[in-house]
Amino acid sequence: MASSKIKTLLVYKYLVEYSDENNPLSTTELINLLKKDGYSCERKSIYADIKTLNMVGFDILTAMSPKRGFFLASRNFELPQVRLLIDAVTSAGFITPNKTQDLVTRLEGLVSKNEANELVSQVYIDNNTKCDNEEIYYIIDALHDAIIEGRKVKFSYKRRNIDRENRKSYTERIFRVSPYALIWKDDHYYLVCNNEKYDNLMNLRLDRIRKIEMLDEPVRHISEVSEYTDYFDVADYTSKMFSMFSGETGEVKLRCHLDMREEIMDRFGARIPLKAVDSNHFETIIEAAVSDGLVSWIMNFGDKIKVISPDTLADSVKQKAQLIAQVYND
Repeated sequence: MASSKIKTLLVYKYLVEYSDENNPLSTTELINLLKKDGYSCERKSIYADIKTLNMVGFDILTAMSPKRGFFLASRNFELPQVRLLIDAVTSAGFITPNKTQDLVTRLEGLVSKNEANELVSQVYIDNNTKCDNEEIYYIIDALHDAIIEGRKVKFSYKRRNIDRENRKSYTERIFRVSPYALIWKDDHYYLVCNNEKYDNLMNLRLDRIRKIEMLDEPVRHISEVSEYTDYFDVADYTSKMFSMFSGETGEVKLRCHLDMREEIMDRFGARIPLKAVDSNHFETIIEAAVSDGLVSWIMNFGDKIKVISPDTLADSVKQKAQLIAQVYND
């Protein structure tokens, strides 16, 4: 009886690993696979195994072409979904080359071997853009636990320097922070936290964090260090950040060329109010953290966006433009 149960499970294992709609497994192929694992059987027992597997909820169908056989019709993830996940992993700079390859291999296990081989031929990993922090899994796990438990953490924050002779060096600072959220944005993974020396929020890159330690001290309440009174609104906070630069949040009025409509709606959502001011321009008001990140974002669009208010932001954009012009005038 035990041998029969194992055989049925092996049939399911083969279907998971080798079958898909374009590559069904014939009865003969299933019998040969079982024989390699030390089990012999007749054709009719394969049909009984398939029937049993379908009865308990596995979606196994019979294919007539390109050949007659069985295949697993439903999986937790479809091929396009796995491709999206693999693309996300390979493009994520905070995942090391070794961990990237390991994750890609695990994701390939969600589809059949034939489909996985097709995916592998299209996967490209640019190791030049990957970090070298092999602690990243442990850091993510430790920060997740600290956020859930509401406890402070202590860690070393490592940054790279290059001097005039192109010699590389590193500086490390010790931070004690209250962690509130992990955010993946602009191809980097960030910790949103409060440095206990100040009364605001800061964003730190996870790939630069080392030697993390959870402390027994409770985190500061979010209302002490931000505009949020009851809880940290991750979606609201992220929508106001540009390149994850921190800054004081406020209303920003922009005058934009009509060509910018799609760009503005893509960045701030389709519901953002757009008010026409003439045949070529519209104005809109956004909530944003006024920072160098916002200045850089505005300058990406050249003369297509003008800051109407606040004056401090308009002056920052003007000064940045003048500095760039000076570089080319010298």
